[in-house]
Amino acid sequence: MGSSSCQSGHQYELDCQHLHCYFSGKGTINNERLVDIVLHRNCHELKVICQTYNALYGQELLHVMSAAQRNNPFARAAYLSMREPQERDAEIMRNSLFGGNLNLNTLIEIACTRPSSELMCIKQSYRSWYNSDLEQDVNVKINGGYKEILLAVLKSCRNYNGKADMSMAMCDAKTLYEAVESGRTIDQKTILSLLSQRNTGQLKYILISFKQLYGHEFSKLIKQRKCGQFGRELRIIIRCIQNPEKFFAKLLRMKNADSRELLIRIVITRSGIDIKDIHKAFSAKTGSSLETLVKREFNNNKDKNNDIVASLLVRLIKG
Repeated sequence: MGSSSCQSGHQYELDCQHLHCYFSGKGTINNERLVDIVLHRNCHELKVICQTYNALYGQELLHVMSAAQRNNPFARAAYLSMREPQERDAEIMRNSLFGGNLNLNTLIEIACTRPSSELMCIKQSYRSWYNSDLEQDVNVKINGGYKEILLAVLKSCRNYNGKADMSMAMCDAKTLYEAVESGRTIDQKTILSLLSQRNTGQLKYILISFKQLYGHEFSKLIKQRKCGQFGRELRIIIRCIQNPEKFFAKLLRMKNADSRELLIRIVITRSGIDIKDIHKAFSAKTGSSLETLVKREFNNNKDKNNDIVASLLVRLIKG
């Protein structure tokens, strides 16, 4: 037991030495070793590495990574990988609200693809780290239909109990249908109330029940009825909750200035969850693979950081 503990302690020190060589720019770097440290250490081991790094060099490893991540894609990937998931997501949402330009896509991404149990933890971490309430900040920073829909989704996690109620799902599916079809305009109040009262797991069952009852997706009904701006925004939220892999695949197909950040964030946060499904959805639409996308985005051979992050992302995609 003692020998094993010493050996583990020595391994943590070696990991820290390698990370320090990389971030300080002093010493020889083995790219694959860096990737292995990020990929092959569990949550407990990563915590010990952070503690050991602080003891050896008097610096917080996450602070070192955070300072380097703006211009260093590997530092960004390592930082996202080594943070606690709920703290990481809370920070992403905070930056999406207050980091300059409001980033609605990223807010939708986190709020609508995380299970209600995780969303509750994200909200708690947000309050702990920023001494602020996520729902209140969304209410202040966002205008229009997205605000009301996102607030409803954020409130929904309060009703998390881990169990699905199929009979309730059928009743709720009928309520959704009537909210769209019974009047001359869509009943926004009823839809928002339902979204806020059902956790994300239950919402998926409601949408499944809707298709069973009416033979088509709820999002298709909204599109057919031409429900205006609210309907267009609701469709995006619903499709994100219902088929997150298709939502992520669509984001990756979009050309924008943050394509590298988006690729890193999606692969890191969805590895071990649905990255293979995202890969399939992406390939089905483009005829190309996520590995090809990674290599295309990080094809600057003159920058060693690109090579390292490309290796990391490809290995995560392959699983």
